[in-house]
Amino acid sequence: MSSEINMKELLEAGAHFGHKTSRWNPKMQPFIHSKRGGIHIIDLAKTVEGLEKAMRFVSETASSGKQVLMVGTKRQAQSIVKDAAVATKQPYVSERWLSGLLTNWNTIGGRVKHLKDLETRMESGELASRYSKLEVQRYQEEIDELNHKYGGIKDLNGRPGALYVVDVLEENNAVREAKRLGIPIVAIVDSNADPSLITYPIPANDDAIKTIELITGYIRQAIDEGMGKRAKTNAGTKTEAKEEA
Repeated sequence: MSSEINMKELLEAGAHFGHKTSRWNPKMQPFIHSKRGGIHIIDLAKTVEGLEKAMRFVSETASSGKQVLMVGTKRQAQSIVKDAAVATKQPYVSERWLSGLLTNWNTIGGRVKHLKDLETRMESGELASRYSKLEVQRYQEEIDELNHKYGGIKDLNGRPGALYVVDVLEENNAVREAKRLGIPIVAIVDSNADPSLITYPIPANDDAIKTIELITGYIRQAIDEGMGKRAKTNAGTKTEAKEEA
């Protein structure tokens, strides 16, 4: 990876602060450095190690043309995850995980298609030309409601190449569906979570906004790097094709 992880920044962001020792998950033992004031302190060397592995995988996923579905529905993570996803043109869930989003995509995908169809008809002026102002307003309200539910996954192309999750416990339904389908999971794993559920665990504080911003920023860099590699490869392929022609 071209991006070097700064342990000092992780420390300043409070990434090492876990939960109370009474709330820990014993499977996090390998990632715990010590205890302080009744709180588990996460080993930041393990955080860096996990983040490096996660970034390599995310970069490879983006480079292969697969999508990274970014998930963060708790208050601290919503805008951070949404902004990163929009910036990298990835699908995201920042409101509520819809049951069956991955395991029952045919149904969810149908609702997404309906939303996109309505938006197309609204933008083209078709609805305004066929219906009264009140009816058009109702259509707009339906579009707004559907966007609230499905806006982040409008461009999800079926099964993503990976899932990025901010809080394993908060997003347990997303984790469960991804595991059922064999979709690799990259996640921030706090001291109270089970890292064995995650393909690429990043041991860190999943409540601190600064930590979420920092780690999500690194994931964003990895996606950008992967997409950049893909763009160069595609450009090279097109150049070779022109020369052969």
